[in-house]
Amino acid sequence: MTKLVDLPPAQIEQLQALGLAVIKTEARAVEALGQRVNGDFATACGYMLGCVGRIVVMGMGKSGHIGGKIAATLASTGTPAFFVHPGEASHGDLGMITAKDVVLALSNSGETAELLTILPLIKRLGVPLIAMTGKPDSTLALNADVHIDVSVEQEACPLNLAPTSSTTAVLVMGDALAIALLEARGFTEEDFARSHPGGALGRRLLLHIGDIMHVGDRVPQVGIQALLSDALLEMTNKGLGMTAVVDDQSRLVGIFTDGDLRRAIDRGQDLHRSTMHEVMTTGCATACADQLAAEALQIMEEKKINALLVLDDQKRLIGALNMHDLLRAGVV
Repeated sequence: MTKLVDLPPAQIEQLQALGLAVIKTEARAVEALGQRVNGDFATACGYMLGCVGRIVVMGMGKSGHIGGKIAATLASTGTPAFFVHPGEASHGDLGMITAKDVVLALSNSGETAELLTILPLIKRLGVPLIAMTGKPDSTLALNADVHIDVSVEQEACPLNLAPTSSTTAVLVMGDALAIALLEARGFTEEDFARSHPGGALGRRLLLHIGDIMHVGDRVPQVGIQALLSDALLEMTNKGLGMTAVVDDQSRLVGIFTDGDLRRAIDRGQDLHRSTMHEVMTTGCATACADQLAAEALQIMEEKKINALLVLDDQKRLIGALNMHDLLRAGVV
């Protein structure tokens, strides 16, 4: 069983100092990238904007891990992209690259053997090659259509060996490309939500009231002449903490809630003689089925209510929802 090591104060201070040194070293590496967002950066964006296929990101080792993240960021922000392992590319996966694509190759040394092996084949396809390396005079950089310099002064590793600052620099430059392209394409919140339907933003921007509201027999409703006792039975059966009050054409005339019930009891209303006309609340908040569920939440919060009735364009009752429905849908 693993146990917590009881560290002496001196070692605690040393570990904290080492962690801070790493952060400062990588921060300097990121700051230096500002000078590399230049004409080459803009040219790379131009190739990507003109791509009618997909951006194929490639890299070995730690660069491969970073490449996978860059490809995912590009794809989720409006630039179709995917990652291809250069080692696998030499054994069949190169067929995934077409003449319509753009290749983004990552290599700190610019001499990664697996990338150089497939370089002639990429050239033969006539595919634009964007290279991100730490060596502007490397083979990969010199053979690229455009090269982005992501060199760093030193790795955060005390041995200056483990890829740390260099991979951070590539990741940040990849993010810079993705967001620059996002802005250039006019990518919106709605576009982002469509590629993230399972996330909180997707639910907030894509889910409509009509998708989660109660409909048909599940909507609590009584007539305007219904007795208060009938309304209580309807509220209990439907479990939304309220009931709509409608006329003969199903048009909404009012609402009766748990709060209305407490007020009716305080006034001494007879449960078996009082009608909805006497105890209901008129002018209640309503919504439309095609409104976003997030708008329903906003209405409930502003009005300090827990349920909402949904009407069609003829003011007829077609649905209902409460805060629990929004919670279940992940909107709250």
